[in-house]
This record gives sequence, C-alpha cells and structure tokens, in this order.
Amino acid sequence: MTDEHVQALSDGNSIPLLGLGVWQVPDGAPTVNAVRWALELGYRHVDTAQAYGNEKGVGQGLRESGVPRAEVFITTKFFPNRSDPVRELEGSLTRLGVDQVDLYLVHWPKGGALRAWPGMERARQRGLTRSIGVSNYSSGQLDQVLGSGAIPPVVDQVQFSAVEHRRGLLEAARKHGIVLESYSSLGTGKHLSDPTVTAIAARVGKTPAQVLLRWCVQHGIPVIPKSTHRERIAENAGIFGFTLSDEDMTALNGLDKTDGTHEANERTWW
Repeated sequence: MTDEHVQALSDGNSIPLLGLGVWQVPDGAPTVNAVRWALELGYRHVDTAQAYGNEKGVGQGLRESGVPRAEVFITTKFFPNRSDPVRELEGSLTRLGVDQVDLYLVHWPKGGALRAWPGMERARQRGLTRSIGVSNYSSGQLDQVLGSGAIPPVVDQVQFSAVEHRRGLLEAARKHGIVLESYSSLGTGKHLSDPTVTAIAARVGKTPAQVLLRWCVQHGIPVIPKSTHRERIAENAGIFGFTLSDEDMTALNGLDKTDGTHEANERTWW
C-alpha cells in the first residue's frame, strides 16, 4: 500500500485512508460477503465494533478473502456499557479469530472521557491491540485523556464530512498528533444530492460519493464508508485516481453547517 493510501499515526503505526465500515450490517452472510468483496477489491481496512454484533462475520470474511491477516488493518471498538476494555477485547479477538487488532477505540465517552482509558492502556500494554484511540470525543474530552493518560490516543473517530466539517475539533486533534477519522462521510446518503457536490462530480467525471470521500482523504482524514453491495464497495474504492482542485475543495469546505465546531456531536445520543 503506497503512502498516498495511508495516514501515519503518532505511535509509529499507520492507518489506511480507505476502510469498509460495517455498522448496521447483520452478522452472517451480509457481513462476510461485504468484507470478502472489499478485500478482493483492494481494501485493507475493516472497521467494526463490539456493539455492532458482527465481529464473527468480519473474521470469517477475512479468512474467506485469502488476504493475509498481516496485510489487513482491523479496527474494533470497546462497548462502554461494559466495564473492562481488556476482557471485552479478548472476546472480540475470539470472535474475529485473530491474535491482535490494529486499532481499539472507546466507542463513546459514556461515564466520562476517562472512565475506560486505563483499561484501554492495559489492552495495548498486553499486546491485544497495536494502537488505541477514541470515538465521538470532543476537543475538551481529548484534552482530558491527554492530561491524565500514560498513552495518548492516536485516533478520534467522529462524524465528519464536508457538511459536518468540524474544523475546531480537527485542528485541536492535529495539534496533539491525533488523526481524526470520519464516519458518515456521506451523511448516510443525505449529502449525495447537494447541488455543489453533484456539480463537482459532473465536472470531474466521478460520482457524488467519490467526491465526498475524496474531499476527506485530501484533508488527511481516513474514511470508512459502509456498503453491502459489491458495485458500491468498488465505487467507493475509486477515490485515489483523481484529485480535487483547490477551488473544488474550497467550495466543499463552504458546505459546513457546524460553524467549525470543537464538538464531536451536535446531540449526545448515548
């Protein structure tokens, strides 16, 4: 995988800029097929979570793909309704059928930004994961973890897109060497019909989804679009063969509706 396709992490590891997300994908054949197709089409990153209930299918899809484990970046997330990140990750590894994940995230800051972090550090110290990070953390919550933890988070996975361009959070994360990673890069489909997006897509000969995903990766933001359709998974992979102009990037930057917030969410949903 070339440097164009990965983002360096502050702990010396690196994360592929494109991954397959499997949120809301049922365990069993739907997850197995999506993962196998993605890996066959060149993806090298799969993002799951304990709360999704489909880690077993992710592991089966990995095995059926024939792609060596060492070539695939696997992310899972600690379900913070539970108490012990180490014990829960041990369960994840069993379901995934692997000895170690590449990235383990606190799925959301239930009970406060710091509650799960000591257990996350233990998981990394025990070699159950190569890197640790967080998800749905604001810049203030990142500051709390950085101020108290022995191991800093390397990733904050948040809702991020041209329409939710959380510049304050992005700048705060980068100041501390934390990579912001995007979920809902397409606004769960809502952003695909935006007139600015469709006009740029028509001009560059790409789909609206490819334009929105390309906008993220040109900002150095890893993306994990979800799909269970092979043709859509293939389409989403086609984001490295073109570059958006400075004018196009500026136009897409102008779609932000968050006023450059430092927050990870407009509303707390947990």
